[in-house]
Amino acid sequence: MVRIVALYGSPRRSGNTSTLLNHAVEGAREAGAAVECFYLRDLKISPCLELYGCKKSGRCVIEDDFHKVAEAVSGAHGIMLASPIFFYTVSAHTKIFMDRCQSLWVKRYWIDGIPFGSKDYPRRGFFIAAGATHGKKLFDGVLLTVRYFFDAVGADLWGSLLVRGVDAEGDILKRPEDLIAAREKGKEFARVLSGC
Repeated sequence: MVRIVALYGSPRRSGNTSTLLNHAVEGAREAGAAVECFYLRDLKISPCLELYGCKKSGRCVIEDDFHKVAEAVSGAHGIMLASPIFFYTVSAHTKIFMDRCQSLWVKRYWIDGIPFGSKDYPRRGFFIAAGATHGKKLFDGVLLTVRYFFDAVGADLWGSLLVRGVDAEGDILKRPEDLIAAREKGKEFARVLSGC
């Protein structure tokens, strides 16, 4: 069975990106995937402290909730990540988790010896973001960040759903076309991961 990890990066449990991710998760489950969900805002995850204890084994030496999420990510076929856009990048909750994944980068490239630039990824990623403005470059910076994050955890960026012009909680509910798109993308993601 296809295993997907869904990472909710919004500070609001029922915010716009959380709602979009809920629809994508439902779609993936409808397509037969098992999806494990993590609300990053509810977890105790320290920022990276650059201790470099991970150089020994690829495991971060800070003991907190990061490890259960990292283990789930490492055992998944796919990762769904959703975050609102704050100052042209991901939320603080998302960025803290990303920074802690430096330990997974160390494991992948230093310990396991995967050649830099290798496109041999064991998993795939799907990114969902929503921003308040209609700015032409609203998602340019975040997509670079997300690509490098997915690379660190051994995933390529399979696809994204990027929504402009939603800000207040519930705004996305006025955009049924985006909710439908999220569900359909979730289904498609699960099908791609299963090889169908």
